[in-house]
Amino acid sequence: MIKQIELLKAEVEAFVFDKNQNAENFRLKYLSKKGIITELFDQFKQLGGEEKRSVGAILNQLKQLAESRWQEQKLAEENDADGSVNQFDTTLPVYQGLPGSAHPLKIVENRLVEIFQTLGFDLAEGPEVEDDEHNFGSLNFAEDHPARDMQDTFFIGDFVLRTHTSSVQIREMEKGKLPLRLIMPGRVYRNEAVSARSNCFFHQIEGLYVDENVSFADLKQTLYYFVQQFFGEGTKVRFRASYFPFTEPSAEMDIWAGLDTEENRRLTKGTGWLEVLGCGMVHPNVLESCGIDSEKYTGFAFGMGIDRITMLKYGINDIRDLFVNDIRMLSQFAGV
Repeated sequence: MIKQIELLKAEVEAFVFDKNQNAENFRLKYLSKKGIITELFDQFKQLGGEEKRSVGAILNQLKQLAESRWQEQKLAEENDADGSVNQFDTTLPVYQGLPGSAHPLKIVENRLVEIFQTLGFDLAEGPEVEDDEHNFGSLNFAEDHPARDMQDTFFIGDFVLRTHTSSVQIREMEKGKLPLRLIMPGRVYRNEAVSARSNCFFHQIEGLYVDENVSFADLKQTLYYFVQQFFGEGTKVRFRASYFPFTEPSAEMDIWAGLDTEENRRLTKGTGWLEVLGCGMVHPNVLESCGIDSEKYTGFAFGMGIDRITMLKYGINDIRDLFVNDIRMLSQFAGV
């Protein structure tokens, strides 16, 4: 009898409701006074005490399963009749959901962190809401520097939404634990108009190395290694003199994108070179503001936009596409 009940349980589970096999037909077949399950209970009464104990539990489970399926179908048919719920076709194939994936920004950030960690850089993070001193003052920004103007910075009372992750550098140097070799990813904010190439928030990753006898040559070799690992072996690099308040000397680093295609000519404005990051030796004033002896210690710093690197790597032309959560775009990164 146990085998008979198990076979009937599988039959009830697999029962397909349609126009010909509705809730009432199901009830008549299994649960009515002349139904199959009712007949089984009549047979059950004739069993001995020991056999009853082994059969009773699974027989009750069968009855509960049948009553549950009947009630669900009955409710569905009642709702369909009054128009509140459309009857669904249980014979349709099951929808297979799209596989999830990491966001392309996170994929690139993880790769950048991985590259620099192989060089001994540790990961550090800091608050997105900063005070003026950590965001500007300790980074050698003059009181009248244009970056302090409302057109560039979001102010919240006496605080700001950080405009760069350089504020994390200050917080780490203030701890006084030298040497420092850190990589710092995070979201930053600028009061800019949203367009295909700019946004009011974006993501940066910065590096900092402070120790005795750190030189610009160390900086260049670190960045050469990064470029070869991320963009591929043989990628051409050049450094151009630049200016940042918190580094001296300062430079910008470009990679050779080429002039082979119209897209490359447009992207590089006809030069073939594409700016990737800014860098330089940490300004002595910045070291001193953090309580570090600039006569004994030197350091270098660099920073790049993760959003821009992501757009370059995956050929994304509009930065807004990174934040609209369009499943058609995001699903392309499954398994990356």
